[in-house]
Amino acid sequence: MNALLPEGAFAVLTKARALEAQGKKIIHFEIGQPDFPTPKSIVKAAKKALDKGMTRYTQPLGLPEFRKAVAGYLSKTRGIEFFENQIAATPSPKTAIFLTFAALVQSGDEVIYPDPGFPTYEVLSGFFGGIKRPVQLSERKNFSFDMEDFKAKFSPKTRLVVLNSPSNPTGGIMPEGDVREIAGLVLKNPNCFVLSDEIYSQILYDGNIHHSIAEFSGMMDRTFLVDGFSKTYSMTGWRLGHLAFPKKFEERMDWLITNTYSCAAHFSQLAGIEALTGPQDEVEKMVAEFAKRRDVIVEGLNSIPGITCRKPLGAFYVFPNVKSFGRTSRELADYILEKAGVALLDGTAFGKFGEGYLRLSYANSLENIFEGLNRITHALKK
Repeated sequence: MNALLPEGAFAVLTKARALEAQGKKIIHFEIGQPDFPTPKSIVKAAKKALDKGMTRYTQPLGLPEFRKAVAGYLSKTRGIEFFENQIAATPSPKTAIFLTFAALVQSGDEVIYPDPGFPTYEVLSGFFGGIKRPVQLSERKNFSFDMEDFKAKFSPKTRLVVLNSPSNPTGGIMPEGDVREIAGLVLKNPNCFVLSDEIYSQILYDGNIHHSIAEFSGMMDRTFLVDGFSKTYSMTGWRLGHLAFPKKFEERMDWLITNTYSCAAHFSQLAGIEALTGPQDEVEKMVAEFAKRRDVIVEGLNSIPGITCRKPLGAFYVFPNVKSFGRTSRELADYILEKAGVALLDGTAFGKFGEGYLRLSYANSLENIFEGLNRITHALKK
């Protein structure tokens, strides 16, 4: 338990809520939560399921129709065939990450993960006794892996490689060539697997295409693919995700789930089927709106003296460089919250290589984005 740490976004949210309780108006850029309502067709499907009494236990791995729908969705979006017997329904994508670590990592195993990266990767590496091998996401490479650093840290002891593209916190995406190179290294190590966190795979801009490492020859048997509904379908509170795993893990994954959470919620799975197989026009509208917000926030940040900000290619985060201020990222983030009333995250909330950066989520209205930028500008002038 001593290996556990808080997640920065929720810690800052708590601080921001305390200031709001004092009567201060806070602009929230800290939480990666879409501000759109869950599409009506999905809500309707859940209500229908509840009215029909779909509130019972299901099979640990999930309803057969849910697993079939997920397999079809992954096959369509990843360009390689997935099957029902390699799918599990999980009560959140984060649970799917936990299951993967639980299945693979034990004391002494080396785990490679992105830094800056989603903090759960580092925390779970330590929680399961793994040896941490963070690899820097390089700004000069649009926040993709520094592949020289990656190859230097990849070894016969590497048990798990964690990929996250598009990335939280940077919004960067991995070039196809880098993904292919990593696949080649993994296939040469018989004891190595990949956790590919693809929760933002449908939130891409400027014609970019998502490349899953599972699509490369031989990698289906080495990849644990995490995805879900929180971001794409604005279903954060529904706590529903899915995990695709190598087929040989099916029986043991069933047992692992049985002994942890038993099963994902019955009616949530039925809502998930509607999300994947129903109309996708609301998703397209959300992504188009995120693109507008991205352009506004990037332009606004770059207009502030001392800040430079690359345009992200996916997700809904920006990761501006603030090294010119001569303050730590934590000091600047605290200052902006206290003086400007804008809640955002310091880069080191995502690892040591996040020093000198801030993370802002633009899953917020254009009105709030303009107001937040104005407040930050005035605070940093001082």
